Amino acid sequence: MKILITGANGFLGHYLIPVLLEQGFDVLATGKGHCRLNLAGTTGFAYAELDFTDTNMTGEVVQRYHPDIIVHAGAISKPDDCELNKSLAWRINTGGTMHLLAAAERLNAFFVYISTDFVFDGERGMYTEEDQPAPVNYYGQTKLEAEREVQQYSGDWAIIRTVLVYGQPLAGRSNILSIVKEKLEKGEGYRVVDDQVRTPTYVGDLATGIATVIVRKASGIWHLSGADILTPYEMACQTAAYLGYDPALLTRVTADTFTQPAKRPPRTGFSISKARSELGYDPLSFEAGLMKTFPEK
Repeated sequence: MKILITGANGFLGHYLIPVLLEQGFDVLATGKGHCRLNLAGTTGFAYAELDFTDTNMTGEVVQRYHPDIIVHAGAISKPDDCELNKSLAWRINTGGTMHLLAAAERLNAFFVYISTDFVFDGERGMYTEEDQPAPVNYYGQTKLEAEREVQQYSGDWAIIRTVLVYGQPLAGRSNILSIVKEKLEKGEGYRVVDDQVRTPTYVGDLATGIATVIVRKASGIWHLSGADILTPYEMACQTAAYLGYDPALLTRVTADTFTQPAKRPPRTGFSISKARSELGYDPLSFEAGLMKTFPEK
């Protein structure tokens, strides 16, 4: 079967595509610009440039490849960028999803949409798939609007929400753990919030969970995250301890310390009981995720 993936050059793409190739799928990776995946010559792998905000280009690429499954992982995912440029955020996160859905509909492809915990307001935390979204920033709003478009799709669909993804960067873009390492190995201080609660997700677990949804054609909404409940400050402290850096360089702060355009939901995190029971999803502990993130230690 053939899968088309958007955002393939990103953090998740570098982990998800090899998993799908190992499962025997043919994968067309798409992204803006040249291919940054080190998979040239791999059986079943191809790459094509795609700007999914361009409806004509989207239709042409999808029709030419004729995928059985579309995994839409491409997005503008930095909340502050979305808040500062709302028209661009809507065009990429919502409008682009609509273009892909229209193209998928012509083929009746299974549509898999990657979403976020930021569709919730963060007043309660440990959200289930049945809880009602209520985003507090424009990033979350664009993702929720896209989710609603996916739910109107005439074919089979799945929405996969996740939380604060971490792991070894293979695409050049940093995440919270790699930033902590970079700061502390230079002896630099780092301020980290301790009043936001998450269930951080190891990127390899997310990739495996997405592949399971695809293989089983498991439609509906799925929450895929880690099981450990941590604040970013707690994550940073555990990272420092694991790597042997001075934890005194880390400063516990609150969200009010920073002047940020986009509000962050204070408590998100997911209940993953549905994914555990129906998909056999079994994420690593945060400690085990640290070991995977920094294998050279």
